[in-house]
Amino acid sequence: MTWLMRGLPAGSFGWLVLHELRLNLRGVRRRALSTWLGLLLLFGYVAIGISIALGLRDVAMTPSPIIFDGLLAVSLLALSLMATQAVLASYRTLYDAGDLDLLLSSPAGERTVLQAKLIGIAATIVLTYAVLTLPIVVPLAAIGHPQFWGVIPLLVALALTAACIGLGITLLIAGIAGPRAARTVGQITAALLGGGFFIVSQLLSRDRPGRGRIEIFERLRDSRIGESPLGSVPGRAAFGEPIAIILLLGATLILFTVASRIFQSRFLASYQAAGMRLARTKASRRGIRRHFKSGLFATIFAKEFRLLLRDPALAFQIVLRLVYLAPLMFLGLGGRGGSNVPFAASLAFASVLVVGQLVGSFAWLTISAEDSPDLLTVAPIDKAEVNRAKLIAALFMAAPIGIVLPIAVTLQSPIGGIVTLVMTVIAGVLAGVIELSFGKPMPRKSFNRRRGSGVIAGILGIVVTIICGGIAGVSVYFLGQA
Repeated sequence: MTWLMRGLPAGSFGWLVLHELRLNLRGVRRRALSTWLGLLLLFGYVAIGISIALGLRDVAMTPSPIIFDGLLAVSLLALSLMATQAVLASYRTLYDAGDLDLLLSSPAGERTVLQAKLIGIAATIVLTYAVLTLPIVVPLAAIGHPQFWGVIPLLVALALTAACIGLGITLLIAGIAGPRAARTVGQITAALLGGGFFIVSQLLSRDRPGRGRIEIFERLRDSRIGESPLGSVPGRAAFGEPIAIILLLGATLILFTVASRIFQSRFLASYQAAGMRLARTKASRRGIRRHFKSGLFATIFAKEFRLLLRDPALAFQIVLRLVYLAPLMFLGLGGRGGSNVPFAASLAFASVLVVGQLVGSFAWLTISAEDSPDLLTVAPIDKAEVNRAKLIAALFMAAPIGIVLPIAVTLQSPIGGIVTLVMTVIAGVLAGVIELSFGKPMPRKSFNRRRGSGVIAGILGIVVTIICGGIAGVSVYFLGQA
């Protein structure tokens, strides 16, 4: 990326776009082993794409209404996931940019800076989904099916649209909730956007559990939206029709231009508000006595619980897990749906595994990411009681997720639900104790990039949660057979 920037004038539009893209990609860890493993997987993926292309070389592929319906559904799903990524990227730009103050005070125009930010967000999204789609699409288009080159402009159009949607949601939330609260609300909104497709699919298929995506496709097919002039544009563009590509890219570029002009003043106002005032709330007229607790345990617990509640990254983690546990919850409430899979046992295993890992993450924050470890070390207090309070705070934060799947298990097997809840608590406690024993001090801001407190703690945490989950699953299975 740097060598491309050297060939462009510093501060130009292209230079700013590459700079933004480099910043977005800088968060990806580069290690020798992971790099080589990623390249190996990419080469294998490309080989699979070439094999598919060779196998379909002489097979005629013509567009049809059913294919248009399927491509419309895939485009809507991709747009929702892209919008999630765009919301997160917009919040990083607004709150954690680091370079935005310098750019806005530089000779580069404000409009140029904002447009470069938007293009950078869209380019990051394009790169993410290009890795998933192009190894299959490019060989298929190069070997016998040139019409599929249209997938590339479709991908670009979806990414540009998602960038505009993400920035619009960011500014809307900032205007309604205020800059400080908007950060947490934005994280939660991103989680709901990312998992909204799966939740809607399960709600639509409540009478036929496990057939959510098929239900959405059937409704699209019955409504004939994919055959309409507007609904068929994504499908026709993917099949390389020039008129559809021109219409799609033209509409997207108009949307992007309008968004960049409308959001320019609002974005700058939101950014300045984020730096000058953090909240809209008025000063409290109540006394400060309520902020102080009696006793060491109550004080440490209240302190850690407040810190966890105020962390937007944690809100995102909790809501995201709840969103993606929702399909499992619907399956559990809907029964087995004619399947031979032991759903109650599977739900028990999933509950223990997810909650155990989540408590481990929270425990890492309360123990390893302590902001004042030196003060606690020299304070005349019982360290074991402090660690107990931290661990219980982590368990309380994971409680909203810990009770979701046991409820579904209870509806099928009351005793199995109790066993699931007990094993979930045990797994959470053990995961927290492992973090307590092997935790290493790290900055709190490194939570999103955390890979565990070390190899030993990571392995032990996974092994413990798998064992506890296996015990819960097997117990629930045999209780159901009794």
